[in-house]
Amino acid sequence: MPTKTIAIVNSTGRQAASLVRVASAVGYQVRAQLRKREGIVAEELEDLPNVTIFEGSLEDKELVQSLFKNTHLAFINTTSWGDEVAIGKELASAAKKAGVQHYIYSSMPDHSSFGKGWPSLPQWSSKFTVENYIRQIGLPATFVYAGIYNNNFTSLPYPLFCMELKPNGSFEWKAPFHPDVPLPWLDAEHDVGPALLQILKDGPRKWSGQRIALAFEVLSPREVCAKFSAALRRRVHYVPGPIEIKVSVPNGYREQLDGIEVLFGKYNAPYFGPDLQAPDEALALWEGFRGIEEYAREVFPVEEAANGRTWMN
Repeated sequence: MPTKTIAIVNSTGRQAASLVRVASAVGYQVRAQLRKREGIVAEELEDLPNVTIFEGSLEDKELVQSLFKNTHLAFINTTSWGDEVAIGKELASAAKKAGVQHYIYSSMPDHSSFGKGWPSLPQWSSKFTVENYIRQIGLPATFVYAGIYNNNFTSLPYPLFCMELKPNGSFEWKAPFHPDVPLPWLDAEHDVGPALLQILKDGPRKWSGQRIALAFEVLSPREVCAKFSAALRRRVHYVPGPIEIKVSVPNGYREQLDGIEVLFGKYNAPYFGPDLQAPDEALALWEGFRGIEEYAREVFPVEEAANGRTWMN
């Protein structure tokens, strides 16, 4: 039975919550930071065994010091709340000072660094900047690069992954990706936790300094739609085209979307860059993944119902 303590930040997020659930279930002592005790996921995590909630902002240095005190392990997925680079660097410095033995950071590539004329995506380049800082200070760390979440799909009018319900009962996904260029996919809630747990079990001797593409399927948009169609037993059609923004989006996200349209729509750049491939390493970590067809059949209708949609009735 494991007795190690792990610190996890932004614990209500899909990646972090997945690890909280799995680590708690196998006996790790989990310190789960979250901004507020609000929402269904926060309530769920608070009721799990072996979980201590740390409520507050990651800009609170005393909270961060308490989070890492006598902690062996950490999983850090920073978000755009506040200055992500400053927060990411502060977390890494605090973890090193506390003697954290294995630090897993959820990073992403800066495509401008590959020398191919590709633009950087603002919400990814900040993570890459933090990754470089973690390397510079010598913290024993592993860097996971998450694929596209299966759970991004919705029939609500959100940009990029809207499965628009048409009057004839079919779905249409419109996005800037080339219809036949493969993309990496990940069921974050189901599969991040088990994969990270295996990385932690293997330890820094195997994984320190390594990047891991955390994606279990590599499918083109046409292939994704074919799997949705098989699961839902209705036509699902992909249409390549510009991103349509029909609702208000958070500050900074419009720039991210503009960059995605250029990086993947114009240049067809590899999602993780030219040097990191999926899905072999992820599959070696965790074979029990939930593929996108199973997600579309078993989970997508449930999430749609929770959003007030009735097409599945």
